[in-house]
Amino acid sequence: MFWIQWETNFTLESSLRPNPTLFLAKMDAFRLSHSFMLSTNIHSPSSLCTLRSLSTNPRNRWFKVEATAGGSQKKNNNKAFDAAAFEAERLALDAEARRTMADAADPKAWKWIIRKRIWDMMEARNFANNPRPVHHRIPNFVGASVAAEKMRELDVFQDAQCVKVNPDSPQKQVRFLTLSDGKKLLTPQPRLRTGFFSVLDSNMLTLDTIKEACTSVGVAKHGRPIGLDEKIKVDLIVIGSVAVDPKTGARLGKGEGFAELEYGMLRYMGAIDDSTRVVTSVHDCQLVDDIPVEKLLIHDVPVDIICTPTQVIFTNTSIPKPQGIYWDKLSPEKLGQVRILRELKKRIEQETGQKLPTGPSEKLPPTAQRSRRG
Repeated sequence: MFWIQWETNFTLESSLRPNPTLFLAKMDAFRLSHSFMLSTNIHSPSSLCTLRSLSTNPRNRWFKVEATAGGSQKKNNNKAFDAAAFEAERLALDAEARRTMADAADPKAWKWIIRKRIWDMMEARNFANNPRPVHHRIPNFVGASVAAEKMRELDVFQDAQCVKVNPDSPQKQVRFLTLSDGKKLLTPQPRLRTGFFSVLDSNMLTLDTIKEACTSVGVAKHGRPIGLDEKIKVDLIVIGSVAVDPKTGARLGKGEGFAELEYGMLRYMGAIDDSTRVVTSVHDCQLVDDIPVEKLLIHDVPVDIICTPTQVIFTNTSIPKPQGIYWDKLSPEKLGQVRILRELKKRIEQETGQKLPTGPSEKLPPTAQRSRRG
């Protein structure tokens, strides 16, 4: 499958090498974000575009088409932010990551057994909104906005000045309430693929832009990227879940481990500590009682409060919170995917003069880099 994305209308000539016939035959598989003109003049001496691979997966070759002038790429750093192109690319990369994650999942592993049970149930009972199917996602559950309103009533939410919220669909209303209540929103780049975190200050937004800022496109458009040296205090963490145990606070995400990495990096920055409350919002059907606490890993993040459409649960969890990044658990593949992690590792090694350990290898979904726009 090919994927095309561009930032302005331009004429695409079929003189693309090495096989223009194959290129044209794949047209019905293209996902387009803008209209374009197609010319079949295969005798043109130079192409008006170049193909850049976005994936090394041989089964799913994703490409970005970039306009060129005189056979060479021409960049314009002053272009306006292209929201449609950004969203098309995000969806394509997320779809690729979910497919590969499904291939890599061990169906016999205990975490995956619980995840699949929840995903299957939510689909079978129609407890989920789009995007569907919910498999390999943080499910966008029915009643997510109601659960968000219950979270809004919490003292820890009302008192918070800065709230870190995950970028998934079911927590969109939480992001909206954070900004509309005059708070600062800290949200990670999806899968940390384009950087680290973005900060959105409600004082810099209007009502219309607040609604947009709750989406991935809006974060890229209105957010301010921050780095490891940012001096910021996070008062509350909102995290997405696939399953959570209300008695112990044990939580399962979708299996990629980015929530744990985000938590660990915030600990390194001094933005959070053990007293920082962790809240999740889920459907009632996502409450489980079979997450074995003794099998949790040292970097797994427990939750203090659970908000569902019908109730608020204080878990009084006794599970220790992670103290940072556990480098001996971090695979070289994960480290290779996330630039901010490599920067942090290099910094710590330079500061201490000691080489940090590396965890065992693992098969991971891809996190292809996205080019920045605007």
